[in-house]
Amino acid sequence: ILLKDLTGHFFIEMIEKLGQRTAEMHLGLTSIRDDKTFTPESFSLLYQKSLNQSFRTLIKKTMTELRSQKNSLQGDVKKMTTRILENENSMLKKIKYSLEKEKIRSVKTRVHGDYHLGQVLYTGKDFIIIDFEGEPARTLSARKLKYCPFKDVAGMMRSFHYAIFMGYFQFKNLHEEDHKLFEPWIGHWYHLVTFHFLKAYLETAGDAPFIPEKKAQIVNLLNVFLVEKSVYELSYEINNRPDWLIIPLNGLDRIVDNILIDGQ
Repeated sequence: ILLKDLTGHFFIEMIEKLGQRTAEMHLGLTSIRDDKTFTPESFSLLYQKSLNQSFRTLIKKTMTELRSQKNSLQGDVKKMTTRILENENSMLKKIKYSLEKEKIRSVKTRVHGDYHLGQVLYTGKDFIIIDFEGEPARTLSARKLKYCPFKDVAGMMRSFHYAIFMGYFQFKNLHEEDHKLFEPWIGHWYHLVTFHFLKAYLETAGDAPFIPEKKAQIVNLLNVFLVEKSVYELSYEINNRPDWLIIPLNGLDRIVDNILIDGQ
Protein backbone atom coordinates (compact mmCIF):
# COMPACT_ATOMS: atom_id res chain seq x y z
CA ILE A 1 0.00 0.00 0.00
CA LEU A 2 1.37 3.41 -0.94
CA LEU A 3 1.50 6.20 1.66
CA LYS A 4 -0.52 8.24 -0.83
CA ASP A 5 -3.36 5.73 -0.46
CA LEU A 6 -3.13 5.76 3.34
CA THR A 7 -3.39 9.55 3.54
CA GLY A 8 -6.33 9.63 1.15
CA HIS A 9 -6.67 11.13 -2.30
CA PHE A 10 -8.71 14.09 -1.03
CA PHE A 11 -5.81 15.07 1.25
CA ILE A 12 -3.42 15.01 -1.71
CA GLU A 13 -5.88 17.06 -3.78
CA MET A 14 -5.97 19.70 -1.05
CA ILE A 15 -2.16 19.85 -0.82
CA GLU A 16 -2.06 20.37 -4.58
CA LYS A 17 -4.78 22.99 -4.25
CA LEU A 18 -2.59 24.86 -1.77
CA GLY A 19 0.32 24.70 -4.22
CA GLN A 20 -1.96 26.04 -6.94
CA ARG A 21 -3.23 28.91 -4.79
CA THR A 22 0.34 29.79 -3.76
CA ALA A 23 1.40 30.05 -7.41
CA GLU A 24 -1.70 32.11 -8.21
CA MET A 25 -0.79 34.49 -5.39
CA HIS A 26 2.66 35.02 -6.91
CA LEU A 27 1.23 35.34 -10.41
CA GLY A 28 -1.10 38.03 -9.11
CA LEU A 29 1.68 39.92 -7.34
CA THR A 30 3.91 39.87 -10.43
CA SER A 31 1.08 41.04 -12.68
CA ILE A 32 0.91 44.51 -11.10
CA ARG A 33 2.68 46.82 -13.54
CA ASP A 34 1.28 50.29 -12.76
CA ASP A 35 2.84 50.54 -9.30
CA LYS A 36 6.64 50.68 -9.06
CA THR A 37 6.58 49.27 -5.57
CA PHE A 38 5.14 46.05 -7.03
CA THR A 39 6.75 45.95 -10.48
CA PRO A 40 8.98 42.83 -10.74
CA GLU A 41 12.72 43.35 -11.11
CA SER A 42 14.99 40.89 -12.92
CA PHE A 43 17.74 39.13 -11.02
CA SER A 44 21.23 40.50 -11.61
CA LEU A 45 24.60 39.05 -10.66
CA LEU A 46 24.99 41.92 -8.20
CA TYR A 47 21.68 41.01 -6.56
CA GLN A 48 22.65 37.34 -6.45
CA LYS A 49 25.94 38.25 -4.75
CA SER A 50 24.12 40.41 -2.20
CA LEU A 51 21.69 37.55 -1.57
CA ASN A 52 24.59 35.20 -0.94
CA GLN A 53 26.19 37.70 1.42
CA SER A 54 22.99 38.11 3.45
CA PHE A 55 22.62 34.32 3.71
CA ARG A 56 26.28 33.99 4.70
CA THR A 57 25.90 36.58 7.47
CA LEU A 58 22.79 34.86 8.85
CA ILE A 59 24.36 31.39 8.74
CA LYS A 60 27.64 32.38 10.39
CA LYS A 61 25.83 34.29 13.15
CA THR A 62 23.49 31.36 13.85
CA MET A 63 26.28 28.76 13.72
CA THR A 64 28.14 30.81 16.35
CA GLU A 65 25.01 30.73 18.54
CA LEU A 66 24.65 27.00 17.95
CA ARG A 67 28.31 26.34 18.75
CA SER A 68 27.91 28.13 22.08
CA GLN A 69 25.04 25.78 23.00
CA LYS A 70 26.64 22.53 21.82
CA ASN A 71 28.03 21.35 25.16
CA SER A 72 24.60 21.61 26.81
CA LEU A 73 22.90 19.44 24.16
CA GLN A 74 22.36 15.68 24.29
CA GLY A 75 21.45 12.69 22.13
CA ASP A 76 20.25 13.18 18.57
CA VAL A 77 20.17 16.96 18.99
CA LYS A 78 23.90 17.01 19.77
CA LYS A 79 24.69 14.61 16.90
CA MET A 80 22.81 16.76 14.38
CA THR A 81 24.42 19.90 15.78
CA THR A 82 27.89 18.39 15.39
CA ARG A 83 27.22 17.34 11.80
CA ILE A 84 25.78 20.71 10.78
CA LEU A 85 28.68 22.60 12.36
CA GLU A 86 31.17 20.32 10.60
CA ASN A 87 29.49 21.07 7.26
CA GLU A 88 29.18 24.83 7.76
CA ASN A 89 31.92 25.80 5.30
CA SER A 90 30.78 23.28 2.68
CA MET A 91 27.23 24.59 2.98
CA LEU A 92 28.40 28.20 2.54
CA LYS A 93 30.46 27.23 -0.52
CA LYS A 94 27.50 25.42 -2.09
CA ILE A 95 25.18 28.40 -1.55
CA LYS A 96 27.79 30.74 -3.05
CA TYR A 97 28.19 28.41 -6.03
CA SER A 98 24.40 28.18 -6.52
CA LEU A 99 23.92 31.95 -6.45
CA GLU A 100 27.05 33.27 -8.13
CA LYS A 101 27.97 30.69 -10.78
CA GLU A 102 25.76 32.30 -13.44
CA LYS A 103 22.91 34.74 -13.83
CA ILE A 104 19.60 33.20 -12.79
CA ARG A 105 16.63 33.87 -15.04
CA SER A 106 14.11 34.98 -12.43
CA VAL A 107 12.62 38.08 -10.85
CA LYS A 108 12.21 39.50 -7.40
CA THR A 109 8.84 40.95 -6.54
CA ARG A 110 6.55 41.63 -3.60
CA VAL A 111 5.78 38.40 -1.79
CA HIS A 112 3.70 37.35 1.20
CA GLY A 113 6.80 37.46 3.38
CA ASP A 114 5.53 35.38 6.32
CA TYR A 115 4.02 32.41 4.53
CA HIS A 116 3.15 29.27 6.48
CA LEU A 117 0.17 27.07 7.33
CA GLY A 118 -1.07 29.58 9.90
CA GLN A 119 -1.56 32.11 7.10
CA VAL A 120 -4.10 30.08 5.13
CA LEU A 121 -7.74 29.44 6.00
CA TYR A 122 -9.19 26.10 4.92
CA THR A 123 -12.80 26.36 3.74
CA GLY A 124 -13.38 22.62 3.44
CA LYS A 125 -12.58 22.50 -0.24
CA ASP A 126 -10.20 25.40 -0.86
CA PHE A 127 -7.78 27.82 0.79
CA ILE A 128 -7.85 31.57 1.45
CA ILE A 129 -4.50 33.26 2.00
CA ILE A 130 -4.48 35.91 4.74
CA ASP A 131 -2.19 38.32 6.64
CA PHE A 132 -0.12 40.03 3.98
CA GLU A 133 1.60 42.41 6.41
CA GLY A 134 4.86 40.43 6.28
CA GLU A 135 7.22 39.17 8.95
CA PRO A 136 6.29 40.95 12.22
CA ALA A 137 9.91 41.13 13.41
CA ARG A 138 10.97 43.13 10.34
CA THR A 139 10.65 46.88 9.92
CA LEU A 140 7.89 48.20 7.67
CA SER A 141 10.42 49.26 5.03
CA ALA A 142 12.01 45.79 5.05
CA ARG A 143 8.60 44.18 4.57
CA LYS A 144 8.10 46.23 1.40
CA LEU A 145 11.30 44.97 -0.22
CA LYS A 146 11.07 42.64 -3.20
CA TYR A 147 12.16 39.03 -2.88
CA CYS A 148 12.28 35.87 -4.90
CA PRO A 149 8.84 34.16 -4.59
CA PHE A 150 10.63 30.95 -3.64
CA LYS A 151 11.05 32.57 -0.23
CA ASP A 152 7.32 31.96 0.34
CA VAL A 153 7.53 28.45 -1.11
CA ALA A 154 10.33 27.55 1.28
CA GLY A 155 8.33 29.03 4.17
CA MET A 156 5.40 26.74 3.46
CA MET A 157 7.64 23.71 3.02
CA ARG A 158 9.23 24.36 6.41
CA SER A 159 5.75 24.77 7.87
CA PHE A 160 4.89 21.26 6.65
CA HIS A 161 7.97 20.01 8.48
CA TYR A 162 6.96 21.74 11.71
CA ALA A 163 3.43 20.35 11.40
CA ILE A 164 4.53 16.72 11.14
CA PHE A 165 6.99 17.06 14.01
CA MET A 166 4.43 18.69 16.28
CA GLY A 167 2.03 15.85 15.46
CA TYR A 168 4.77 13.38 16.30
CA PHE A 169 5.55 15.05 19.63
CA GLN A 170 1.87 15.03 20.57
CA PHE A 171 1.58 11.35 19.65
CA LYS A 172 4.75 10.55 21.58
CA ASN A 173 3.42 12.23 24.73
CA LEU A 174 0.17 10.27 24.54
CA HIS A 175 1.62 6.95 23.38
CA GLU A 176 5.15 6.70 24.69
CA GLU A 177 5.26 2.95 24.07
CA ASP A 178 4.28 3.22 20.39
CA HIS A 179 6.07 6.33 19.16
CA LYS A 180 8.93 4.36 17.60
CA LEU A 181 6.43 2.83 15.17
CA PHE A 182 5.39 6.29 14.01
CA GLU A 183 8.87 7.82 13.72
CA PRO A 184 9.91 6.22 10.37
CA TRP A 185 6.84 7.71 8.67
CA ILE A 186 7.83 11.33 9.33
CA GLY A 187 10.25 11.62 6.44
CA HIS A 188 7.94 9.80 4.02
CA TRP A 189 4.99 12.05 4.90
CA TYR A 190 7.07 15.21 4.46
CA HIS A 191 8.40 14.01 1.11
CA LEU A 192 4.89 13.16 -0.11
CA VAL A 193 3.38 16.51 0.90
CA THR A 194 6.21 18.67 -0.44
CA PHE A 195 6.29 16.71 -3.71
CA HIS A 196 2.61 17.33 -4.45
CA PHE A 197 2.73 20.92 -3.21
CA LEU A 198 5.71 21.76 -5.46
CA LYS A 199 4.31 19.82 -8.40
CA ALA A 200 1.09 21.85 -8.34
CA TYR A 201 2.96 25.10 -7.71
CA LEU A 202 5.29 24.68 -10.69
CA GLU A 203 2.53 23.45 -12.99
CA THR A 204 0.36 26.45 -12.14
CA ALA A 205 3.22 28.95 -12.40
CA GLY A 206 4.27 27.52 -15.76
CA ASP A 207 6.74 29.82 -17.51
CA ALA A 208 6.11 32.77 -15.18
CA PRO A 209 9.05 35.18 -14.96
CA PHE A 210 9.89 34.03 -11.41
CA ILE A 211 10.43 30.41 -12.54
CA PRO A 212 13.99 29.87 -13.86
CA GLU A 213 14.32 28.15 -17.23
CA LYS A 214 16.91 25.69 -15.93
CA LYS A 215 15.69 22.95 -13.61
CA ALA A 216 19.00 23.05 -11.72
CA GLN A 217 18.42 26.72 -10.89
CA ILE A 218 14.92 25.96 -9.58
CA VAL A 219 16.38 23.28 -7.29
CA ASN A 220 19.24 25.53 -6.19
CA LEU A 221 16.97 28.47 -5.37
CA LEU A 222 14.59 26.29 -3.40
CA ASN A 223 17.45 24.79 -1.44
CA VAL A 224 19.11 28.09 -0.56
CA PHE A 225 15.81 29.57 0.63
CA LEU A 226 15.12 26.40 2.61
CA VAL A 227 18.52 26.82 4.24
CA GLU A 228 17.75 30.47 5.02
CA LYS A 229 14.40 29.61 6.58
CA SER A 230 15.78 26.67 8.58
CA VAL A 231 18.67 28.76 9.91
CA TYR A 232 16.27 31.57 10.83
CA GLU A 233 14.14 29.02 12.73
CA LEU A 234 17.24 27.61 14.38
CA SER A 235 18.24 31.00 15.71
CA TYR A 236 14.70 31.60 16.98
CA GLU A 237 14.51 28.26 18.80
CA ILE A 238 17.97 28.71 20.37
CA ASN A 239 16.87 32.01 21.88
CA ASN A 240 13.23 31.24 22.65
CA ARG A 241 12.34 27.52 22.66
CA PRO A 242 15.48 25.37 23.06
CA ASP A 243 13.31 22.28 23.59
CA TRP A 244 12.18 22.63 19.96
CA LEU A 245 15.70 22.74 18.51
CA ILE A 246 15.25 19.24 17.12
CA ILE A 247 12.80 20.52 14.47
CA PRO A 248 14.94 23.06 12.58
CA LEU A 249 18.03 20.91 13.19
CA ASN A 250 16.33 17.94 11.56
CA GLY A 251 15.17 20.09 8.67
CA LEU A 252 18.60 21.63 8.11
CA ASP A 253 20.23 18.22 8.39
CA ARG A 254 18.00 16.93 5.56
CA ILE A 255 18.70 19.97 3.41
CA VAL A 256 22.44 19.66 3.92
CA ASP A 257 22.21 16.10 2.59
CA ASN A 258 20.49 17.44 -0.53
CA ILE A 259 22.69 20.40 -1.35
CA LEU A 260 26.21 19.21 -0.61
CA ILE A 261 27.96 17.83 -3.68
CA ASP A 262 31.50 16.60 -4.09
CA GLY A 263 33.94 19.11 -5.41
CA GLN A 264 31.90 22.21 -4.58
